[in-house]
Amino acid sequence: MASRSADSRTGTGSSPTIDAVSLAIIEQLQEDGRRPYAAIGKAVGLSEAAVRQRVQKLLDQGVMQIVAVTDPLTVGFRRQAMVGINVEGDLDPVAEALTGMAECEYVVMTAGSFDLMVEIVCEDDDHLLDVINKRIRTLPGVRSTESFVYLKLKKQTYMWGTR
Repeated sequence: MASRSADSRTGTGSSPTIDAVSLAIIEQLQEDGRRPYAAIGKAVGLSEAAVRQRVQKLLDQGVMQIVAVTDPLTVGFRRQAMVGINVEGDLDPVAEALTGMAECEYVVMTAGSFDLMVEIVCEDDDHLLDVINKRIRTLPGVRSTESFVYLKLKKQTYMWGTR
């Protein structure tokens, strides 16, 4: 499975230029992250070696990652939540602290009701409470939080990368 890195989605700084062939490679990997380079090459019109080089370049540039995506419930994580956070002052130190927490899967700076949105994956309700109450709310600058506990995951795909 392939997905863009957080840095490539910010819209700031210099982003790598992605041509149509690289986009086609990404699409192939999004369909099956274990697809052989030879099969990808056949689909996009390149040699296996050329695909291997392009994939490595995309990985090195942070354009994509190839990872195994799991259903958290099946691997022992029974509680997920999205947490909206309001911050006093600079967002960066709070965002950086959150990115260092293993439970925080996504950390996004937003415009709107919240300064930051964080997706948290925990083992159970006690674990979620500990993360929010003792680790997030105690960060310097955090003014308030609002939690949106997931009751059921209906859709989780990562096919947006080349639309």
